[in-house]
Amino acid sequence: MSKAIYAGAFDPVTNGHLDVIERGRRMFDRLIVAVADNPAKVPLFTKPERVELLKKLAAKWPNVRVDSFEGLLIDYVRFKKTNLILRGIRTISDFEYEFQMALTNRALAPDIETVFVMTGEKYSYISSRLIKEAISLGGQIDIFVPKEVSELLKKKLRKE
Repeated sequence: MSKAIYAGAFDPVTNGHLDVIERGRRMFDRLIVAVADNPAKVPLFTKPERVELLKKLAAKWPNVRVDSFEGLLIDYVRFKKTNLILRGIRTISDFEYEFQMALTNRALAPDIETVFVMTGEKYSYISSRLIKEAISLGGQIDIFVPKEVSELLKKKLRKE
């Protein structure tokens, strides 16, 4: 049975993230979507909020579970008794960052493999940062995120 971990901050979860989850759940028998904090960023949503939102969005996929973790991804991957990490790539800059991270993980844990999937082209320009910026300035973001995410963003950033 193949099991992979798709980890990220998901702050907020976008249609691009859901595209990677949808494709990953078809590639692997089980997919764990693991929410983590990015130490370089201050999250808009708490980790429990992000986990709860992802659980709602992923409920339609029986082989997808949502969890959270602290610390190194490779330690979490081992804790979950797998050796596969799933990562989505949108752009060349994503590739450079993801490649460095995958090689670092390989140096620390040679038994763990990283599998990359290209995000669908209609999501290739979407980023959580740009979505937060757009909505805070009054932009419409409904084409970039699920309805549930849009509503929560409006409450947090527009105070509606």
